[in-house]
Amino acid sequence: MLRIVTDSASDLPADYVRQHNLHVIPTPVVIDDTDYFDGETIHTEEFYHILDDIRRDVKTYHINPAMFTDAFRPYAKAGDVIIYLCFSTGIAGTYNAANIAKETLSEEYPDFDLTIIDSKCASAGFGLLVAKLVTMLEKGAPKEEIIEAADYFISHIRHVFTVQTLAYLIKGGRLTKFKGTLAETLDMKPVLVVNESGALAVIKTVRGRKKSLRYLIDYARENGYCLEKQTVALCHGEDPEALVMVSSLVQETFHPKNTMISVVGCAIGAHTGRGLVGFCFFDADEGKYAHYFAD
Repeated sequence: MLRIVTDSASDLPADYVRQHNLHVIPTPVVIDDTDYFDGETIHTEEFYHILDDIRRDVKTYHINPAMFTDAFRPYAKAGDVIIYLCFSTGIAGTYNAANIAKETLSEEYPDFDLTIIDSKCASAGFGLLVAKLVTMLEKGAPKEEIIEAADYFISHIRHVFTVQTLAYLIKGGRLTKFKGTLAETLDMKPVLVVNESGALAVIKTVRGRKKSLRYLIDYARENGYCLEKQTVALCHGEDPEALVMVSSLVQETFHPKNTMISVVGCAIGAHTGRGLVGFCFFDADEGKYAHYFAD
């Protein structure tokens, strides 16, 4: 059987995961020296309450080879064919760890057919990619075409997001303490994208939370393709008020076909804090794969 597997950095809504019987490998998070697993032993509401307390020690590490080996072994044993879509290598070492597990399992199950794809995506953009390929799988697309389509869609996903506080970017070393503290004092908010390499990049800095949220719309207006025909995605770090504002702007401006809404999980939230808001969409049509998505 051909199956798609992903990990929890895709931040797919729980209802979607259940409806499509999707295997989501959980990302580990360490809280005060105790390991938890995103979406399994800890959930976002509890996680952000812990994260709000700056005294708590919260760290993440990528899914390691042993975890991947345990996750993939049942499929190898059953003779399933797997496409695993993983968290961007520009942000985490997930891809390399998955390949180590593949090599380990190939010794035990030499015929195991496992394709590992670097999504170069994160959070809701990653979720959009997974959803596209799941639709193709459910409509009967063969493995080779799904893999080919993954490359196409990865090259056309846009992620744009902003954060409420810079404290976690400073803590994680993505901003120097001097620059970050100065920006916080001036109420400057960075707008970031996931670039072509799958890494985070600041594209603009604006003053004030509302302006930063509105800039997400400006970016989509400049870079999106016929958003009224798309399923777009919004994600937030347990900040429903900001989500309502951006969601309203998205609906009023673009009238998208559908909107997927997700909460940013531990893999990303630990490095951004409460209040991240992101908007993800495509900058091109569905190309030669459009027939899989026709109503």
